[in-house]
Order: sequence, then structure tokens, then C-alpha cells
Amino acid sequence: MTPDWSELSGFALHLAEVSAAAILPWFRQPLVVDNKQAGTAGFDPVTEGDRAGERALRAAIAERYPDHGIIGEEFGEKEGRSPFTWVLDPVDGTRAFMIGMPSWATLIALYHDGRPVIGVMNQPHVGECFMGTPEGAWLHRHGTATPLKTRTGVTLKNAAAGTTAPELYRTPEDAAGFQALRRACKLMRYGGDAYFFCLMAAGHLDIAMDAGLQAFDIGALIPIITGAGGVVGSWSGHDPAQGGNIITAGSQALLDEAIAVMQQK
Repeated sequence: MTPDWSELSGFALHLAEVSAAAILPWFRQPLVVDNKQAGTAGFDPVTEGDRAGERALRAAIAERYPDHGIIGEEFGEKEGRSPFTWVLDPVDGTRAFMIGMPSWATLIALYHDGRPVIGVMNQPHVGECFMGTPEGAWLHRHGTATPLKTRTGVTLKNAAAGTTAPELYRTPEDAAGFQALRRACKLMRYGGDAYFFCLMAAGHLDIAMDAGLQAFDIGALIPIITGAGGVVGSWSGHDPAQGGNIITAGSQALLDEAIAVMQQK
């Protein structure tokens, strides 16, 4: 039986509202920031905003679709009894969240048989909700849904690109590839987290990329990008739906050109 994508998409938008109600009370308020890598040299922050958002999402999914699986950044995996799994990152960009920058987002993906089919990126403080489904991609803002379309016909030397931070390209190979791409692009911007991928889908950027992503960092963004006509790949051979080193572009030609530059020896 063909899934009811309209019903599932509507529920995904409902989840965006549910998570916003749980997370926004913690934004730009005094926060306790815990380090999930405490005892090491690393810093992986988490706040009660992250945890409250994921608890709310899990409760809503369990009530509506008790057979569905859930994978969340903060509370791990709940195995399901259906082909559907929700993949959740309640606050993508916790570093931005903890300093009051509105570049964080809630990422909600629905996987079907291991592939992301519905994705939501919600920024409730700004009031923007990007959504991708098997039928296309839209920006929901102030009660209006605007179709998303990537920019095409752009060559790498004229491309505007975005990534979270250059220090996330940790291996010598990744760092060298990133610097080669940075030099080849017209513009490289930093600090946008998931927002860059959605702005690429909306035609404002040409390339969005990040290294070392988890499935909950990218799963929700894939349907948004592909629904807008963009393409998602990896410069190191990862399956983007499972995370890894992810690069996305407004066209296949631009993605191929960018990966070729990054893989030059």
C-alpha cells in the first residue's frame, strides 16, 4: 500500500510546532550547558532545550504512530515495527543556541525503508520552516508556502558556498580538499549549520557542505534539497542518508565540479 504522504507531511509540520513549544522557552535564557565529551579534549554541548525538544517529539510520535521507529541525537534509538523511522535533531547548532544566535534549527526526518522521504528544518524564532516531501519542497513562513528551487547554470568559479567551520575538516585529506574548494569558489561563508543547506535549496547559495555529519544532521535536509531540484553527494564515498562528509549543490554539474576539485591530489 502506498503511504499517505500528505498525512505524514502534515504530521511532520505538526512536530515542528510541538518541538518549537518545548525549545523556545530555553532560547536566549540563562542556560546550563553540559559537555557530552566531558573528560576529553572535545566539546559537544547539550542544553535542556535540546532534551526538552526531543522528549516532546518522541512523545508526539509515540502517541500518533506507536509502530514507528525513532532515532534521536539525545536519547538514542527506539526500534519500530514498521518501515518508518523518525530521525531527530531537536537543536542542530547547539553552539549557536547557547550564545543566542538564531542559526540553530530543529531537524525532523522521516525515513522509509532506510531512505529519507520527508524532511523538516524549523527555525521557530525566525519563523521559517523548510520542508521537503516526495512531491517537492517549500518554505513555510507567515502562513504562506513558497516553492523552493535551486539556482542552476552556475560554475564553480562563480559559486557561493557555505559550511559550518573549516576546523571540522579534521583529516589532512579533508582539510586539503576543503581549502582547494574554498580557493576555487567565488565566496565561502561560515557558521550557518543546517541553514546553509536550506538556503542552497532556496537558490541563495550554490553549495552547502559539512564534514563528519551524523544521519540526524543531514537526513531532514535531503528531501528539502532534492525536492528543490538540488543534489546531495559525498567527496569521500559515504551514503549521504547515513551521514559522513556531505556536499550538496544546486545542480549535478556543479556538484561534480566541486568534488573533482576536492579530490585532486
